[in-house]
Amino acid sequence: MPDAIFAHPRLAPVYDAFDGDRADLVSYVAIADELGARRVLDVGCGTGCLALLLARSGRTVVGVDPAEASLDVARSKQHATEVIWIHGDVTTVPALDVDLATMTGNVAQVFLTDHDWTRALHRIHAALRPAGHLVFETRRPERRVWQEWAADTAPVVLDIPGVGQVERRLTVTDVNLPLICFRHSYRFLTDGEVVTSDSTLRFRTRDEVESSLATNGYRVLEVREAPDRPGREYVFIAQRSFENG
Repeated sequence: MPDAIFAHPRLAPVYDAFDGDRADLVSYVAIADELGARRVLDVGCGTGCLALLLARSGRTVVGVDPAEASLDVARSKQHATEVIWIHGDVTTVPALDVDLATMTGNVAQVFLTDHDWTRALHRIHAALRPAGHLVFETRRPERRVWQEWAADTAPVVLDIPGVGQVERRLTVTDVNLPLICFRHSYRFLTDGEVVTSDSTLRFRTRDEVESSLATNGYRVLEVREAPDRPGREYVFIAQRSFENG
């Protein structure tokens, strides 16, 4: 089940405002250019920021996400008809024969068990054409970003067009490595309603990620620093190398 931050009908429409300008997504378009990718699958596309950016560059794009509320936001945006939107998790992705699959934000870290992560890699593998590419980012566990989250308790208040003022607070609720649990609390100042969203991320090491890719039919071509968060995240560029089971 997707977290409320993506699935709740009141939270999904304010997600983009709190997520910022997503200037980091430009680097994914640049990678798609490097790889010559014309057909792209965006796994966990959310409100569609990357999918729409890729579509506007002339590519055929499929966006899949388990949160209908987030897809509703994506479908309401300009040029939304240029993307094929699929409501479902990664296990519902058909064999699309795409050149490139992407996972941005924390998508790769929502697969908490080895079984779920392996299943996701298998489904993406099946959606890629032979020698197609998978590109995704993960937070570096040695950076221990959750300590910063726990220390920063100040609320963030935004005035969102069509919604009004919304206050957000972030609380780390459990640290049990490799799992980190946290809660976003949103208070809508127009009527005082508070909506919370609980999330858990798995922080895999670089070696763990590379090993899992190699085991599940991928060849790691390069591991880069995230251009917007140097020292904080890895960007993995992998290629489908052989059929897996």
